[in-house]
Amino acid sequence: MATDLVPSQVVPPSAEATPEAPRRKRRPRPVPLWRDLLRYRWLYLLLLPGLVYFVVFKYLPMYGLTIAFKDYVPFLGYSGSEWVGLKHFQELFTGPDFGRLMFNTLLLALLTIVFVFPAPIVVALMLNELRLRVLKRSVQSLIYIPHFLSWTIVASLTYLLFSVDFGVIANWIHGLVGGQKTDYVAQADWFRPLIVLQLLWKQTGWGTIIYLAALAGVDSQLYEAARVDGAGRWRQFWHITLPAIRPTIVVMAILTSGHLMDSGFEQIWLMTTSLNRDVADVFDTFVYYIGITQGSFSYATAVGLFKGVVGVVLIFGSNLLAKRLGQRGLF
Repeated sequence: MATDLVPSQVVPPSAEATPEAPRRKRRPRPVPLWRDLLRYRWLYLLLLPGLVYFVVFKYLPMYGLTIAFKDYVPFLGYSGSEWVGLKHFQELFTGPDFGRLMFNTLLLALLTIVFVFPAPIVVALMLNELRLRVLKRSVQSLIYIPHFLSWTIVASLTYLLFSVDFGVIANWIHGLVGGQKTDYVAQADWFRPLIVLQLLWKQTGWGTIIYLAALAGVDSQLYEAARVDGAGRWRQFWHITLPAIRPTIVVMAILTSGHLMDSGFEQIWLMTTSLNRDVADVFDTFVYYIGITQGSFSYATAVGLFKGVVGVVLIFGSNLLAKRLGQRGLF
C-alpha cells in the first residue's frame, strides 16, 4: 500500500542538486602607510643612511649639470652665469679631439668586453670543477687579493716589472728574444695591452664571487640525473652549468654596458706618459685636463653629461635586447 506523502515534505530533485550561491569575498582593506612604516620602522631606519647618501651625493649634485648649458663663471655662480645653450656640445662634437677620444675610449671598451668580461666566468667555472676544498679556497684567496690594492700600487708594480731599466719581466723577455731592450711602459703600442693585463689581474678574482654564488645554487641532483643518463662533463657543463649562470651573465653584461664610456681615470692617468698620450687620452682624462687644469668647467661638464647620456642609452638598449632574445632583463 502506497504511503501518503505530505506535499510540504516532498523535495524536488533539482532543489537538492542546486548548490548554494557563492558568497562574495570581501577585499581586504589596504594597510595605512603610517602603520606599515611603524611596523617595519627598524628596517626603514637601516635603509635611511643609504637613501641619504644617494640624495646628497648623487641626486643633488645633478643640479650642477646646468653649467653644461652656461658659460660658467665661479664668481657669478650657477644663476648668474650666462646661458649659452648647446654651445659646448657643438665645440665637443666639432672639435679636433672628439674623434681621437671616441676611438681610444671605444677601443679600450671593446678590449674590456672581449678579454676582461669573460675572464671571471672562465675562472669561476674552473674553480667550480675543483674537488679539493683546500686548493679551491687557496686559489680563491690568492686571486681576490689584487682587488683590494689601489691603482697607484698596481701602476707602481707595472713600472717595476715592465720598465726598461730594472723591469723583471722586461729583462726576462729581452733574454729570450734578444735585440734591443723595449720600454713597455713608455711605448704607445704597449699601452693598451698593459691596461688589459692590469684589469685582468685586479678584477678577475673579485668578479668570480658573483658567478660562484650562482653556481652554488645549482641543484646537485641535476648532475646526478645527467650522469645516470650517460652525460659526460662537457654535456653537464653545456646543459646544466651554463644555463644556470646565464641570467647572471646577462645582468652583468647589462651593467657593464653602462660603463663602456668609463675607462677609469686613475688607471689611465697613472699609466699616461708623454710618449703614449695620443693613445692614452680618453674622455675621463680629458675631463680632468680641460676642467681642472684649464678651468673650462662648462666644457668639461658637457663632456661628462655626454658620457652619462650614452651610458643610460646603452643600459636601456642592452636591457631591451636581452628581453627580445628571451632573457630576463635588469628591469
